Amino acid sequence: MSSRSVPRWFTDHGEGHARWYVERFRTMAADGADLAGEARLVDALVAPASRILDAGCGPGRVGAELYARGHDVVGVDVDPELIAAAEADHPGPRWVVDDLSEFTLDEQPFDAAVVAGNVMAFVAVGTEQAVLSRIAAHVRAGGVVVVGFGTDRGYSLSDFDEHCTAAGLALEHRFATWDLRPWRDDAGFAVTVLRAG
Repeated sequence: MSSRSVPRWFTDHGEGHARWYVERFRTMAADGADLAGEARLVDALVAPASRILDAGCGPGRVGAELYARGHDVVGVDVDPELIAAAEADHPGPRWVVDDLSEFTLDEQPFDAAVVAGNVMAFVAVGTEQAVLSRIAAHVRAGGVVVVGFGTDRGYSLSDFDEHCTAAGLALEHRFATWDLRPWRDDAGFAVTVLRAG
């Protein structure tokens, strides 16, 4: 992780937040909550057995579901505690600790990337374009990138759209939810489908 800035994931929360986050989703899964909405959407957008990057994978729930659906998944997250939980709970995908604004995976390009869980609101302020550029650099030309985050979390959609364009990602669709409810300007959440150039 660069010393120039620290992701908001670390600065906006107190000690123990990662553990709380992991346990929250373990409890939800044990209670039978539907935690696969993001993965269902991405699965519908790609061919069977696609290579998918789970950028900001956290404890691995989205990447694990995509892996269970037959995809080759690599998850990247800056928090080693979240990656440790992903490795413990979801063997199969490859889980990597790295900063999304700087990461480089030395392998063939991905067919798609998913950026769920408000990841763009948790990266370090001022690194959003770098994050999107690094993600785009790992996705093949014509590949899909799906990003979802709350519109009230300090990162505006206008800035996001500008950063996507600079990263070579073209907007194709925008929805208000992961289950494709129509976009509206007052929506509290945005799910954006982008295409790599």
